[in-house]
Amino acid sequence: MLEAFIKAFTEIQDKLVKALSETAFMTLTSLALAIILGIGLGLILYITNEPLLSKNTPVYQTVGFISNMISSIPFLILMIFFLPLSAVIVGTKIGSKAVIVPLTIAAAAFFGRLAEVSFSEVDKGVLEAVLSSGAKKSHVIWKIVLPEARISLIKNITVTAITVLGFSAMAGLVGGGGIGDLAYRYGYQRYQKEVMIICIVILIIMVQLIQTAGDIVVRVLNKRRRG
Repeated sequence: MLEAFIKAFTEIQDKLVKALSETAFMTLTSLALAIILGIGLGLILYITNEPLLSKNTPVYQTVGFISNMISSIPFLILMIFFLPLSAVIVGTKIGSKAVIVPLTIAAAAFFGRLAEVSFSEVDKGVLEAVLSSGAKKSHVIWKIVLPEARISLIKNITVTAITVLGFSAMAGLVGGGGIGDLAYRYGYQRYQKEVMIICIVILIIMVQLIQTAGDIVVRVLNKRRRG
């Protein structure tokens, strides 16, 4: 049994390195873009739903509906749907670069809702006190809301990173490369169960590393807050 895994690993070693680099590229690039867009989306949702700031129900409902609509579509379908947009933005419908666009859109919609929850957890008493002292709303957002929500945001970024990694594994179905592509082409189509198991184990390890990194950052921030 062990010999079969060693043989399979040896046969796909070069392909595995390439697949790991593609998965890392897709995950990290999409996550970075999703964090930027998701925080912006979360702020819009939070501000337009918070009476102390700039409550605007029509805007909140419209943005929320679009976000919910994107999140409700299974990623595989969403990925196929947005590949023509990828061709416009990155110039191709195939490969890791092409998958970045649908990955970012899906992750931004997902993280945006999580970010809204993080911002909503900020103590309203603090907001009222700062606003009553004459502070501008923009000052409250940048100096109070974002810093106070950072620990919750880190936790949600960790969740989003794991979700994006899972999404990236589906990229192989449309020629996006990565670990998912390796598992599909060699593990599934060629009936090499050892390759499939190796890919699964690697994905599990990557998830654990992401979760551990997120937990460490949260602990450090908590210690600084208490200190």
